[in-house]
Amino acid sequence: MFYDDPKKHGLKFNPLKALVAPRPIAWVSSHSVDGVLNLAPYSFFNAVAEFPPTIVFAPNGPPPAGGVKDTLSNIEKTNEFVVNLCNYDLREQMNLSSAHVGPEVDEFALTGLTPVPCVHVKVPRVKEAPVSLECVFMQRVRLPSTSPKVENNVVFGRVVGVHISDDIIVDGRVDMMKYRPIARMGYMDYTVVDNVFSMDRPDDDMDTVAARHKAV
Repeated sequence: MFYDDPKKHGLKFNPLKALVAPRPIAWVSSHSVDGVLNLAPYSFFNAVAEFPPTIVFAPNGPPPAGGVKDTLSNIEKTNEFVVNLCNYDLREQMNLSSAHVGPEVDEFALTGLTPVPCVHVKVPRVKEAPVSLECVFMQRVRLPSTSPKVENNVVFGRVVGVHISDDIIVDGRVDMMKYRPIARMGYMDYTVVDNVFSMDRPDDDMDTVAARHKAV
């Protein structure tokens, strides 16, 4: 099949998110200027640079009550946030934190999770999360929208501190089978890392690559 109009794909549901999958989940903690904690998951998320370490996520909206997402509002006013990474054991709490609630609601309390202090930012991280990235706000980019009801935003953050649970480190490396991060797919579907394979880059053995090319 082929389509070039999101409203005319002919399927029961828009397939785009199912096609661009799996997507890691940024479980973003922030706080308002009044100190109210916020915790919300975003699946339009990834790491985009290493020097300096930089992440990006998209708090698109608006929420049902209108305005901008609490996460975006908090970040722009406080200039900091934390990206917590969610594993399989935290899937229910992550899902609960996606509920549309008012800005006065503390999602840490709602989900029963534990806020603990960070080192370089005032925003707390999720104690139960296997990984947390302390971030300072770099910039927000507002993207064009084809819907009058949706505002598209991209937020860039510089990672200034990394917390990793010792339980997922084996022989100096993050053990993905102990980590077991979850990711979003299309519709209401998720997946978890439970299978890992490795491949060396071709330029690590260019003699072999050259020999294969010559044989062809």
